[in-house]
Amino acid sequence: MRRLRCSWSSLKPLIIVCTPLALLPLPLVIRKKEAECAYILILMAVYWMTEVIPLSVTALLPSLLFPLFGIMKSSQVASVYFKEFHLLLLGVICLATSIEKWGLHRRIALRLVTGFGVNPGMLMLGFMVGCAFLSMWLSNTSTVAMVMPIVEAVIQQVLNASEQASKDHKGALNGISNPSLQFEDIEAQYDQSEKIKSIEAGITEPVQTAPEPEEPETVKPPPLYNGKYRTCEDHMMCKGLSLCIAYSSSIGGLTTLSGTSTNLIFAEYIYQYYPECTIINFGNWFVLCLPICIIMLILSWIFLHWMYLGSNFRASLCYRQQSEKEKHTAKVLQDQYNSLGPISLQEIITMIIFILMAILWFTRNPGFMPDILLHFREMALITWKDFQACMPWEISLLVGGGFALAEGTKISGLSTWVAELLTPLGSLPPLATVTIACLIVTSITEVASNAATMTIFLPILAPLAEAIGVNPLYMLIPTALCVSFSFLLPVSNPPNAIVFTYGHLTSMDMVKAGLGVNIIGVLTVLLALTTWGTPLLNLDTYPDWAPVVNGTGV
Repeated sequence: MRRLRCSWSSLKPLIIVCTPLALLPLPLVIRKKEAECAYILILMAVYWMTEVIPLSVTALLPSLLFPLFGIMKSSQVASVYFKEFHLLLLGVICLATSIEKWGLHRRIALRLVTGFGVNPGMLMLGFMVGCAFLSMWLSNTSTVAMVMPIVEAVIQQVLNASEQASKDHKGALNGISNPSLQFEDIEAQYDQSEKIKSIEAGITEPVQTAPEPEEPETVKPPPLYNGKYRTCEDHMMCKGLSLCIAYSSSIGGLTTLSGTSTNLIFAEYIYQYYPECTIINFGNWFVLCLPICIIMLILSWIFLHWMYLGSNFRASLCYRQQSEKEKHTAKVLQDQYNSLGPISLQEIITMIIFILMAILWFTRNPGFMPDILLHFREMALITWKDFQACMPWEISLLVGGGFALAEGTKISGLSTWVAELLTPLGSLPPLATVTIACLIVTSITEVASNAATMTIFLPILAPLAEAIGVNPLYMLIPTALCVSFSFLLPVSNPPNAIVFTYGHLTSMDMVKAGLGVNIIGVLTVLLALTTWGTPLLNLDTYPDWAPVVNGTGV
């Protein structure tokens, strides 16, 4: 691993220097604005995907190269770096910072988890629902960072309970009283007597059994499985709980426009380049994506349960008496909730602002709510230092660079050239084209930033939709959702990296589980696109707000 890191570090300077030099024939030979803009687009795509320099630094390249090539003036480029998106992001970060500072997230998460139950299957489902709900309003990374310590406390309590149960069993073999084991012995004796009666009555054949060996005076405890887990079942449970946190946070972020940066990038792109499109708002997006979230959560829970807890779903769903492990788990969750104490005034104010902001998002057209009044009310609950520590400045610059890049492709004519180039794809069924686009972005986002992937593909897919006469939303919405399906690798996104650092998972564990969740996600998005999404957003007709290139329609 160290050799790979060293070799990659030595390759970075080569990529930084050689990429612009290798692409130079494009603007020097063709000498058109489209070629010059394509040079900048490809250069930024390579830098964003390899991350040889910080994403935010790459995002600033249009401010230097567009004026240099004469594509846009400096004043034009600078104006697109700050949009309504940034005001919305400021408000969301203020709210999230206040929620984190006053512990409201822990109160919500613990209450949701304890409401589902404490057997491993329901515990997994409870954490998934809690993470998904929080990530609707907070960033996915913040959600995982908040919830994973709670999960780890539960995991350690379960492992300690397993160890205690093993000690109790050892004590019983040494003559220490254990009522539960005595009850099991009575049941065994009863079963044995019933077998003898059956044999005597001729109902069953006697079975020859070997004489049981004498129990030794002392029994050694079984060796630890894989270093720190007593059994394989304990280790599998730890894997399942860790993965469910990472995946559910990304799934929940799909549900609202403010849930993840890629949703915000998509919405701002639509508002900027299709200003007459008013159908994309907070309410419509929520109605479209909430069923997607629910279906993905259920199917992902079934898949992870099958992989790590087995196929006995009845044991998880049906009520039964709690085991010792489950009692310990319930106790640690209740203790953590009790440690929060009574709800504070700051939590109440934060909750009121949270609810008010959600109501305004749902009711205000076109759906964005960068309300300055809310912004300053939230700032009264947090300090500027708190806000500055949580503000993702890199994302702000990245999105600004994406807007500048999109504006440059439009002004230079590159988007029109791409549209003409991709016109032959109109011979394919639109659903097949969308499926190919979804699979491409889902694959690329595993090794590149979600926001960078979205920023690269928006200026490409929008002209493609126009060229083949398809509603641009029919092409852009599925890819905007699928770009969040980076489940395969620890480095695919920050939530994966956070859960990986707790040491319960290997990279292969994430690949095996993530592949299944990726397939679930893509199929669910395509299902939504072809069923309730079409009448909700009028996806089956080419809209008046989009330019007419080839009016064939879906």
